[in-house]
Amino acid sequence: MRRALVADMKNYCAEFAHLWYNTHLFNKRHSNKTKGREQAMNLKQATAGVALALGVLSGCGPAKPELHIYTWSDYIAESVIARFEKENDCRVVVDTFDSNEAMFAKLKAGSTGYDLITPTSYQIPVMIKNGMLQKLDHAKLPNVKKNFDAQYGKSTLEPSFTYNVPYAVTYTGFAYRKDKVGNAPVDSWKVFETEALKGRMSLLADMRETIGGALKSLGFSLNSTKKEEIDAAVKKAIEWKKNIAKFDNEQYKTAVASAEWFVGHGYSSDAIQIMLDDENIGFSLPKEGFTVACDEMVIASDSKQVELAHKFINFCYEPDVAAENMNEVCSLMPVAPAFPKVDEKLRKLILLDGDTLKRGEVLRDFDDQPEVRKMYIEAWDRVKAGK
Repeated sequence: MRRALVADMKNYCAEFAHLWYNTHLFNKRHSNKTKGREQAMNLKQATAGVALALGVLSGCGPAKPELHIYTWSDYIAESVIARFEKENDCRVVVDTFDSNEAMFAKLKAGSTGYDLITPTSYQIPVMIKNGMLQKLDHAKLPNVKKNFDAQYGKSTLEPSFTYNVPYAVTYTGFAYRKDKVGNAPVDSWKVFETEALKGRMSLLADMRETIGGALKSLGFSLNSTKKEEIDAAVKKAIEWKKNIAKFDNEQYKTAVASAEWFVGHGYSSDAIQIMLDDENIGFSLPKEGFTVACDEMVIASDSKQVELAHKFINFCYEPDVAAENMNEVCSLMPVAPAFPKVDEKLRKLILLDGDTLKRGEVLRDFDDQPEVRKMYIEAWDRVKAGK
């Protein structure tokens, strides 16, 4: 390493000497009156440059390992990332996606370089089938075994944790402006039929979430495989579409906060973040039923930092870290010893009672039923086209 640094230093010095020499020749064309002053200035600049090069080189060392995480927006507390970087002498690079489908399409198209990904549970089987994930080494994850809250095992579709470890449990409902909605039924999917709120509401730009909501509003399972039920849900979603501003996955949080929109179909973590800052914002879970989603930590099959990725998963299951993360992200992380450490007001918002939780349903994937998956894709195309 020392030999390499010396070689680099020589190159820097040679470059600066070359720069000074050329400037010196240029100065010869100037009058004798200014030549001495300009040469002195150029010599100072060249000397300063060499000093800077030496200073930079003296701070050189082996590059820190980088952990590349592909996740949802605003989903890991910056303080948690900073703490992990410090404890492991590494860098964490975060890239974000706004839907499972977009994430999967990007990876399927050949995008590489990610180590840790946080897909929703229903997306994991198809990722495994496509060779995108590697099995976890649970010997390196002692905190998961020790601290996972078993009551949230039903929120994941892969309870064996062969490829996955739950990161956060979220619920899909409505963030709304208490000061703007009047008597609109914000505890029901019928809110999207409210003419008085036309243009002031949004639905998620997510095939399964929005069609699933329409299915729930009609009394069906959000995992329905029946064509007649899915067709009825398409009709209902198109009816709602007439009253919304747009299909959206990210803007609803700021739009409801600013009162641009009065109702935003979205995730509990997003809604709670803005609720804590504004008492005029509420969040409801529709009485007909709602989605329970478990986003999970998985390691990419082509990860270059497998060891570091395991360390991050285990790190997230430290009670102090999980509490810090929950307080910032406002999602429930199923780390039982962390709950008492979470802010009391937040704890009441993210920990649902048993009766409420019974109304929730976990989305499942239809990778093993391609004809059903095709029905949903075609149904979503019809909703977007408004036909």
